[in-house]
Amino acid sequence: MFKVGYFQFHPCFGDLGTNLDIVLKALEPVDADLMVLPELPFTGYTFRDRKELASLAEDPSRSESVDALSRLCRRKGMYVVTGFAEKSGKRIYNSSLLIGPRGLLRTYRKIHLFNEEKRYFDPGDLPLEINTIRGVRVGMMICFDWVFPEVTRTLTLQGMELLCHPSNLVLNYCQKSMQTRCLENGIFAVTTNRFGLEKRPHASLRFTGGSQIVGPKGQVLGRAPAQRRRLQVLEIDPKESRNKSLTPRNHLLRDRRPEFYR
Repeated sequence: MFKVGYFQFHPCFGDLGTNLDIVLKALEPVDADLMVLPELPFTGYTFRDRKELASLAEDPSRSESVDALSRLCRRKGMYVVTGFAEKSGKRIYNSSLLIGPRGLLRTYRKIHLFNEEKRYFDPGDLPLEINTIRGVRVGMMICFDWVFPEVTRTLTLQGMELLCHPSNLVLNYCQKSMQTRCLENGIFAVTTNRFGLEKRPHASLRFTGGSQIVGPKGQVLGRAPAQRRRLQVLEIDPKESRNKSLTPRNHLLRDRRPEFYR
């Protein structure tokens, strides 16, 4: 069995120290193999412009957030997937980091930017790849990537069993759509959202909460309320995601006809 969970909370815009402290205090007592945090949990989301984003983005190799999460993972022997505003030279990415007892293991940069994100983030430029954590094959995507089934399918074809999905969801139908993504690929998924109203002088957004853990048959195993903080850890059996047979004569991957998909 594999213990996986999410932490849904309401970040304070621009207050990296406070947000990091909230996360560390929440995760300190947790007994889990892998925890998933929201998209951009340390910076907040509603940036005024690229200049403001640049003032908050960090290089992971020189980030107190990454260092603190690495120490936590080392002390507790667990792994964390977290959203992150990543500064890399002159580029800034909406990223997801996989951090473990040995530090940063994988960076994924969001390839499908949503709405205003196109004004201040650079589009992702790294391939979709999986990592093995305690025998479980884990992939990452970020928020709006859910709209593009190619992301989940590409990772599934690499052998993914568990999808980590940091999010800042404002549309009200992603959570249901993720049930379909899990069903059509026969995988587990953790979608970690934030909640609350982020009100800025230039704009405001209300996030939908509803973080969830979904199983390979599309079943919701656990879900957070829409507008409250919630931390949940569940035990899953990754072996369930290795059975891709929908009926005795239908296999989710072997029945594909890619020659007709072009």
